Amino acid sequence: MTARVVGVHPVDEVPAPPKLLALGVQHVLVMYAGAVAVPLIVGRALALSPKDVAFLISADLFAAGIATILQSLGATQWFGIRLPVMMGVTFAAVGPMVAIAVANPGTEGARYLFGAVMAAGVFAMLIAPLVGRMIRFFPPLVTGTIILVIGISLMRIGINWVFGNPVGPTAPKIVDPAHAAWLTRLRELAATEDSSIPPIPDGLAVAPSVPNPAYARLDDLAISAAVLVSIILIARFGKGFWANISILLGIIFGSFVAVAAGKVSFAGVRSADWFAFVTPFHFGTPLFDPVMVVSMSLVMVVVLIESTGMFLALGALTGRPVTRPMLSSGLRTDGLGTLIGGVFNTFPYTSFSQNVGLVGVTGVRSRFVCVAGGGILMVLGLVPKMGAFVEALPTSVLGGAGVAMFGMVAATGIRILQGVDFAANRNSSLVVAISIGVGMVPLVAPNFDQWMPAQLRPLVESGILLAAVSAVLLNAIFNGATPDEGAVRDAAAASGH
Repeated sequence: MTARVVGVHPVDEVPAPPKLLALGVQHVLVMYAGAVAVPLIVGRALALSPKDVAFLISADLFAAGIATILQSLGATQWFGIRLPVMMGVTFAAVGPMVAIAVANPGTEGARYLFGAVMAAGVFAMLIAPLVGRMIRFFPPLVTGTIILVIGISLMRIGINWVFGNPVGPTAPKIVDPAHAAWLTRLRELAATEDSSIPPIPDGLAVAPSVPNPAYARLDDLAISAAVLVSIILIARFGKGFWANISILLGIIFGSFVAVAAGKVSFAGVRSADWFAFVTPFHFGTPLFDPVMVVSMSLVMVVVLIESTGMFLALGALTGRPVTRPMLSSGLRTDGLGTLIGGVFNTFPYTSFSQNVGLVGVTGVRSRFVCVAGGGILMVLGLVPKMGAFVEALPTSVLGGAGVAMFGMVAATGIRILQGVDFAANRNSSLVVAISIGVGMVPLVAPNFDQWMPAQLRPLVESGILLAAVSAVLLNAIFNGATPDEGAVRDAAAASGH
């Protein structure tokens, strides 16, 4: 049973321990794939050993758990938005971090990287109140548009979970082995002293042209479909608690199907350790380069604006309007989490939008569920074998769940927009239309920024940020800035919660 007290908001209710654990595990499963992706990418870009990359993953999970608990539970009046928030590494920082790693590989590059992360965390904490004051620029028209774009943007993640990633081992196409062998032989001939073949230009590579058999496999599609159908059936016919954990039950069912189909390898589980400490400054004393610090600080500006949208979405989903002090505390915790991340050899943190969708699907609004999820993340970070077990699940298992969760985020944006009087101001439709189009640019044209200065790219790679800037500016042009925080309460009411 859930501990219900008269006058207690659903956000502050504490479920019974068994339910609390199950709901916390559900949140962790939803975010796990995204949580481990960034340390894998950055660790390999740093050319670290497999052991050090594995350490980065454990450190990431451990630090994410700390940041999640601080954000959901709260610590003094200055830290924690006290909503059901799961914190994870932001993908907005991947580009700049990989650039730092490639230019400075090895442990020295890691020291520069984590120094920049720590400095960016301090910077974010300092500017959080300033960003918090921007809440008056987010009336229902702007909030609904941003949340709608968040949901649409997240669909790319869910669809890639189903079919396979657009780049990497499950990309739609691969290089024809015969073509690759021909180019290799040509390089060998060109390297001989008596060869009449001109030198092969650096960077010349064969373009992928053969369909990848690992992409959009029918067995993977079947697993994702089985997960989605099971979630629908459980949500339709399940009662109470069972309906609330429909995502978790769907993922568990899909996991059994994947095991039966031979899609799960437990080799990583067998080789992983049972326990390992996460030591601060594992790679040595952090180093601070001014250019790297500025680059990561720009990323944190993007993170804070994106987090503003996420927090407003959660306020709408949970029925607890986000006030300016709440927003400042939440954004300040993003900075604190990033600082903690740098200390523990990991990366900038933000609220994970996947879990915002989970709140919408399940209707479970208790922040203590995410506190439990944070504790589970810390355990996973300290027990590599448990983390390896979760990692063994194929992404197709998460795909069916992703479609439901991320669609719910978009649906929340639509519900908020239903409260906007478009008939009274026809320009409001223009605000929504243009902002959605601007927000879709990075999704449909991911290389649109190839001629822009490198320093500018982190600011334009996020469709959510572009949509937010567009919606705020266009709303100010056509409708003026909302003078107080009442608009946020209107947005929450319009969400139907």
